[in-house]
Amino acid sequence: MSAITDKPFTLAGRTYESRLLVGTGKYKDLEETRLAIEASGAEIVTVAVRRTNIGQNPGELNLLDVISPDKYTILPNTAGCFNAEEAVRTCRLARELLDGHTLVKLEVLADQKTLFPNVIETIKAAEVLVKEGFDVMVYTSDDPIIARQLAEMGCIAVMPLAGLIGTGLGICNPYNLRIILEEATVPVLVDAGVGTASDATIAMELGCEAVLMNSAIAHAQDPILMGAAMKHAIIAGRMAYLAGRMPKKLYASASSPLDGLIK
Repeated sequence: MSAITDKPFTLAGRTYESRLLVGTGKYKDLEETRLAIEASGAEIVTVAVRRTNIGQNPGELNLLDVISPDKYTILPNTAGCFNAEEAVRTCRLARELLDGHTLVKLEVLADQKTLFPNVIETIKAAEVLVKEGFDVMVYTSDDPIIARQLAEMGCIAVMPLAGLIGTGLGICNPYNLRIILEEATVPVLVDAGVGTASDATIAMELGCEAVLMNSAIAHAQDPILMGAAMKHAIIAGRMAYLAGRMPKKLYASASSPLDGLIK
Protein backbone atom coordinates (compact mmCIF):
# COMPACT_ATOMS: atom_id res chain seq x y z
CA MET A 1 0.00 0.00 0.00
CA SER A 2 1.11 3.56 -0.71
CA ALA A 3 2.28 5.69 2.20
CA ILE A 4 0.64 8.76 0.62
CA THR A 5 -2.35 9.98 2.62
CA ASP A 6 -4.86 12.45 1.31
CA LYS A 7 -6.03 15.49 3.21
CA PRO A 8 -9.75 15.54 3.95
CA PHE A 9 -12.19 17.51 1.82
CA THR A 10 -13.68 20.02 4.24
CA LEU A 11 -16.24 22.78 3.75
CA ALA A 12 -17.57 25.06 6.49
CA GLY A 13 -16.10 22.80 9.17
CA ARG A 14 -17.62 19.57 7.83
CA THR A 15 -15.63 16.78 6.19
CA TYR A 16 -16.90 14.79 3.21
CA GLU A 17 -15.86 11.45 1.74
CA SER A 18 -17.04 12.24 -1.79
CA ARG A 19 -15.40 14.96 -3.86
CA LEU A 20 -18.29 15.02 -6.32
CA LEU A 21 -21.04 17.62 -5.94
CA VAL A 22 -24.12 17.27 -8.11
CA GLY A 23 -27.08 19.36 -9.20
CA THR A 24 -30.75 18.43 -9.19
CA GLY A 25 -32.08 20.04 -12.36
CA LYS A 26 -32.76 18.72 -15.88
CA TYR A 27 -33.79 15.17 -14.93
CA LYS A 28 -37.02 13.73 -16.34
CA ASP A 29 -38.56 13.32 -12.88
CA LEU A 30 -37.75 13.24 -9.18
CA GLU A 31 -37.24 9.48 -9.15
CA GLU A 32 -34.53 9.67 -11.79
CA THR A 33 -33.01 12.53 -9.81
CA ARG A 34 -32.90 10.38 -6.69
CA LEU A 35 -31.43 7.33 -8.40
CA ALA A 36 -28.76 9.23 -10.32
CA ILE A 37 -27.61 11.10 -7.22
CA GLU A 38 -27.48 7.88 -5.21
CA ALA A 39 -25.38 6.25 -7.94
CA SER A 40 -22.97 9.20 -7.94
CA GLY A 41 -22.14 8.79 -4.28
CA ALA A 42 -22.34 12.57 -3.85
CA GLU A 43 -22.93 13.93 -0.37
CA ILE A 44 -23.48 17.56 -1.36
CA VAL A 45 -26.44 18.35 -3.61
CA THR A 46 -26.99 21.81 -5.05
CA VAL A 47 -30.47 23.22 -5.57
CA ALA A 48 -31.53 26.23 -7.63
CA VAL A 49 -33.79 28.02 -5.16
CA ARG A 50 -35.46 30.16 -7.85
CA ARG A 51 -36.38 27.13 -9.96
CA THR A 52 -36.96 24.32 -7.47
CA ASN A 53 -39.52 23.96 -4.72
CA ILE A 54 -37.87 23.32 -1.36
CA GLY A 55 -40.84 24.51 0.66
CA GLN A 56 -41.59 27.95 -0.76
CA ASN A 57 -44.55 26.55 -2.74
CA PRO A 58 -46.77 24.58 -0.34
CA GLY A 59 -48.83 21.87 -1.97
CA GLU A 60 -46.35 21.28 -4.82
CA LEU A 61 -43.83 18.47 -5.15
CA ASN A 62 -40.93 19.21 -2.81
CA LEU A 63 -37.42 18.14 -3.87
CA LEU A 64 -36.51 17.60 -0.22
CA ASP A 65 -38.98 14.72 -0.07
CA VAL A 66 -36.61 12.65 -2.25
CA ILE A 67 -33.29 14.38 -1.50
CA SER A 68 -33.45 14.43 2.25
CA PRO A 69 -31.40 16.95 4.27
CA ASP A 70 -30.90 14.11 6.73
CA LYS A 71 -28.87 12.24 4.10
CA TYR A 72 -27.35 15.04 2.00
CA THR A 73 -25.90 18.47 2.58
CA ILE A 74 -28.22 20.77 0.65
CA LEU A 75 -26.33 23.52 -1.17
CA PRO A 76 -28.77 26.26 -2.23
CA ASN A 77 -27.58 28.17 -5.28
CA THR A 78 -28.53 31.44 -6.91
CA ALA A 79 -28.85 30.14 -10.47
CA GLY A 80 -30.95 32.47 -12.57
CA CYS A 81 -29.78 35.63 -10.78
CA PHE A 82 -28.31 38.41 -12.91
CA ASN A 83 -27.45 40.99 -10.26
CA ALA A 84 -26.17 41.10 -6.70
CA GLU A 85 -29.50 42.14 -5.20
CA GLU A 86 -31.32 39.10 -6.61
CA ALA A 87 -28.57 36.76 -5.46
CA VAL A 88 -28.49 38.09 -1.90
CA ARG A 89 -32.28 37.92 -1.64
CA THR A 90 -32.24 34.32 -2.88
CA CYS A 91 -29.66 33.27 -0.29
CA ARG A 92 -31.68 34.89 2.47
CA LEU A 93 -34.76 32.99 1.30
CA ALA A 94 -32.82 29.72 1.31
CA ARG A 95 -31.59 30.37 4.85
CA GLU A 96 -35.18 30.92 5.96
CA LEU A 97 -36.51 27.82 4.21
CA LEU A 98 -33.71 25.60 5.52
CA ASP A 99 -33.85 26.66 9.16
CA GLY A 100 -30.82 28.93 9.31
CA HIS A 101 -28.66 27.04 6.77
CA THR A 102 -25.69 29.24 5.82
CA LEU A 103 -23.79 27.19 3.22
CA VAL A 104 -24.64 28.62 -0.22
CA LYS A 105 -23.35 28.58 -3.77
CA LEU A 106 -23.26 32.09 -5.18
CA GLU A 107 -23.56 32.55 -8.92
CA VAL A 108 -24.44 35.83 -10.61
CA LEU A 109 -24.74 35.48 -14.37
CA ALA A 110 -23.86 38.01 -17.03
CA ASP A 111 -26.29 37.03 -19.80
CA GLN A 112 -28.56 34.25 -21.00
CA LYS A 113 -26.41 33.35 -24.02
CA THR A 114 -23.17 32.42 -22.25
CA LEU A 115 -24.21 32.12 -18.58
CA PHE A 116 -20.75 33.50 -17.90
CA PRO A 117 -20.29 34.94 -14.41
CA ASN A 118 -20.77 38.66 -13.93
CA VAL A 119 -17.68 39.23 -11.83
CA ILE A 120 -18.58 42.75 -10.67
CA GLU A 121 -22.01 41.71 -9.39
CA THR A 122 -20.57 38.51 -7.93
CA ILE A 123 -18.09 40.49 -5.84
CA LYS A 124 -20.85 42.84 -4.65
CA ALA A 125 -23.02 39.93 -3.56
CA ALA A 126 -20.14 38.05 -1.94
CA GLU A 127 -19.24 41.06 0.20
CA VAL A 128 -22.79 41.28 1.57
CA LEU A 129 -23.23 37.55 2.13
CA VAL A 130 -19.90 37.09 3.91
CA LYS A 131 -20.74 40.00 6.24
CA GLU A 132 -24.11 38.39 6.98
CA GLY A 133 -22.44 35.16 8.07
CA PHE A 134 -23.03 32.98 5.02
CA ASP A 135 -20.49 30.33 4.05
CA VAL A 136 -20.09 31.31 0.42
CA MET A 137 -18.92 28.98 -2.34
CA VAL A 138 -18.61 31.17 -5.40
CA TYR A 139 -18.94 30.46 -9.13
CA THR A 140 -16.44 32.65 -10.94
CA SER A 141 -14.43 33.15 -14.09
CA ASP A 142 -11.05 31.51 -14.58
CA ASP A 143 -9.25 34.76 -13.78
CA PRO A 144 -6.66 33.95 -11.08
CA ILE A 145 -6.75 37.50 -9.70
CA ILE A 146 -10.51 37.44 -9.17
CA ALA A 147 -10.29 33.98 -7.61
CA ARG A 148 -7.66 35.27 -5.18
CA GLN A 149 -9.73 38.34 -4.28
CA LEU A 150 -12.85 36.27 -3.61
CA ALA A 151 -10.88 34.05 -1.24
CA GLU A 152 -9.40 37.09 0.50
CA MET A 153 -12.92 38.49 0.97
CA GLY A 154 -13.89 35.41 2.97
CA CYS A 155 -15.48 33.03 0.47
CA ILE A 156 -14.87 29.48 1.68
CA ALA A 157 -14.37 28.01 -1.82
CA VAL A 158 -13.86 29.34 -5.33
CA MET A 159 -15.49 27.55 -8.25
CA PRO A 160 -14.02 28.61 -11.61
CA LEU A 161 -15.73 27.41 -14.73
CA ALA A 162 -13.86 24.93 -16.93
CA GLY A 163 -16.24 25.57 -19.82
CA LEU A 164 -19.56 27.31 -20.30
CA ILE A 165 -22.46 25.93 -18.26
CA GLY A 166 -24.23 23.04 -19.93
CA THR A 167 -21.90 22.80 -22.94
CA GLY A 168 -20.04 19.62 -21.99
CA LEU A 169 -16.93 20.96 -23.70
CA GLY A 170 -14.63 19.66 -20.99
CA ILE A 171 -11.67 21.42 -19.40
CA CYS A 172 -11.09 24.31 -21.81
CA ASN A 173 -8.71 26.29 -19.60
CA PRO A 174 -6.27 23.95 -17.80
CA TYR A 175 -3.49 26.55 -17.63
CA ASN A 176 -5.64 29.18 -15.93
CA LEU A 177 -6.92 26.56 -13.52
CA ARG A 178 -3.36 25.55 -12.67
CA ILE A 179 -2.49 29.15 -11.76
CA ILE A 180 -5.61 29.42 -9.58
CA LEU A 181 -4.69 26.15 -7.87
CA GLU A 182 -1.08 27.23 -7.26
CA GLU A 183 -2.26 30.36 -5.43
CA ALA A 184 -5.27 28.83 -3.67
CA THR A 185 -5.83 29.42 0.03
CA VAL A 186 -9.32 27.87 -0.03
CA PRO A 187 -10.68 24.79 -1.85
CA VAL A 188 -10.91 25.13 -5.64
CA LEU A 189 -13.75 23.24 -7.32
CA VAL A 190 -14.34 23.04 -11.05
CA ASP A 191 -17.86 24.20 -11.79
CA ALA A 192 -19.33 23.96 -15.32
CA GLY A 193 -18.04 22.44 -18.53
CA VAL A 194 -17.72 18.77 -17.58
CA GLY A 195 -19.31 16.50 -20.18
CA THR A 196 -18.09 13.00 -19.41
CA ALA A 197 -16.05 11.00 -16.93
CA SER A 198 -12.66 11.80 -18.47
CA ASP A 199 -13.33 15.54 -18.01
CA ALA A 200 -13.93 15.02 -14.31
CA THR A 201 -10.76 12.97 -14.04
CA ILE A 202 -8.69 15.69 -15.71
CA ALA A 203 -10.06 18.31 -13.30
CA MET A 204 -9.04 16.16 -10.35
CA GLU A 205 -5.62 15.38 -11.84
CA LEU A 206 -4.97 19.13 -12.03
CA GLY A 207 -5.38 19.23 -8.25
CA CYS A 208 -8.92 20.48 -7.79
CA GLU A 209 -10.45 19.62 -4.44
CA ALA A 210 -13.73 18.57 -6.03
CA VAL A 211 -15.99 18.94 -9.07
CA LEU A 212 -19.57 20.14 -9.31
CA MET A 213 -21.73 19.03 -12.24
CA ASN A 214 -25.33 18.66 -13.33
CA SER A 215 -25.82 18.48 -17.11
CA ALA A 216 -23.12 15.84 -17.61
CA ILE A 217 -25.18 13.39 -15.58
CA ALA A 218 -28.73 14.59 -16.20
CA HIS A 219 -28.31 14.86 -20.00
CA ALA A 220 -26.57 11.50 -20.43
CA GLN A 221 -28.52 8.80 -22.23
CA ASP A 222 -28.42 6.83 -18.97
CA PRO A 223 -28.11 9.34 -16.11
CA ILE A 224 -27.92 6.66 -13.44
CA LEU A 225 -25.05 4.87 -15.12
CA MET A 226 -23.30 8.19 -15.77
CA GLY A 227 -23.69 9.11 -12.11
CA ALA A 228 -21.81 5.94 -11.20
CA ALA A 229 -19.17 6.65 -13.86
CA MET A 230 -18.57 10.10 -12.41
CA LYS A 231 -18.14 8.64 -8.94
CA HIS A 232 -15.27 6.46 -10.15
CA ALA A 233 -13.80 9.21 -12.36
CA ILE A 234 -13.45 11.55 -9.39
CA ILE A 235 -11.80 8.84 -7.29
CA ALA A 236 -9.38 7.88 -10.10
CA GLY A 237 -8.45 11.48 -10.83
CA ARG A 238 -7.72 12.25 -7.20
CA MET A 239 -5.59 9.11 -6.82
CA ALA A 240 -3.63 9.96 -9.97
CA TYR A 241 -3.02 13.49 -8.68
CA LEU A 242 -1.68 12.15 -5.40
CA ALA A 243 0.44 9.52 -7.15
CA GLY A 244 2.09 12.04 -9.47
CA ARG A 245 2.15 11.28 -13.18
CA MET A 246 5.28 10.29 -15.06
CA PRO A 247 7.01 13.13 -16.93
CA LYS A 248 6.18 13.59 -20.59
CA LYS A 249 9.10 12.92 -22.96
CA LEU A 250 9.63 13.56 -26.65
CA TYR A 251 11.27 10.21 -27.39
CA ALA A 252 10.61 6.63 -26.41
CA SER A 253 12.29 4.78 -23.57
CA ALA A 254 12.21 1.03 -23.00
CA SER A 255 9.74 -0.24 -20.46
CA SER A 256 12.29 -2.80 -19.24
CA PRO A 257 15.95 -2.18 -18.40
CA LEU A 258 18.55 -3.31 -20.95
CA ASP A 259 20.97 -4.68 -18.33
CA GLY A 260 21.22 -8.46 -18.49
CA LEU A 261 19.54 -8.66 -21.89
CA ILE A 262 19.97 -12.16 -23.44
CA LYS A 263 22.10 -11.97 -26.55
